[in-house]
Amino acid sequence: MRSTSSIADLHYILQIAFHWSDFHLHRFLIRGKEYGISRAGCTGFSTDPKQVSLGDFNFRDSERFLYEYDFCDLWQHQIRFEKTLPVEIKKTYPVCVGGARAAPPEDCGGPQAYVELLDHHQWTWPHEEVSLIAETFARLLDGKEEETIRACIADIDELQEAVSRLEAYYRFQPNHFDRRAVNRRLKQYAAGNEEWMWE
Repeated sequence: MRSTSSIADLHYILQIAFHWSDFHLHRFLIRGKEYGISRAGCTGFSTDPKQVSLGDFNFRDSERFLYEYDFCDLWQHQIRFEKTLPVEIKKTYPVCVGGARAAPPEDCGGPQAYVELLDHHQWTWPHEEVSLIAETFARLLDGKEEETIRACIADIDELQEAVSRLEAYYRFQPNHFDRRAVNRRLKQYAAGNEEWMWE
């Protein structure tokens, strides 16, 4: 990030990195003071987050501060300022230089619920769903056309639920991090293109 990036920019950049939707309240706690983007009907902040740049803090190398998001799930992130580097003229900022593992899905219940989700995903393969789908296709291939179609239509709701659960299982990839996708959204943000919010 550039030192001229604001606290508001940092919030949106973190939302992009986590692939979250900016739906919940948040706050930064830096050197004992709260910063963030105020929302109507909620607690406000004493400073305009668009007017406070990261360079104003003169962070020391490896200095940390807190970012909290979704006060019900209570995601707490220690943000560490690594170091100051010269700007590379041809590079678009902000830029993600690396990452590991997928971010937790928004509204998954918080850190403990996410750990339970990871455990369930790792140890529970959807064998019942796969069996149901395989049996349905076997009936379609082996049966008489009209009879088979009637039998499958009778089970269509159960089949659709099984397919949805199987798709959700494979869509959830906790070990996958897509730096290119993050950087694509960061470029959209840097260009002022609001598509980063919905991608």
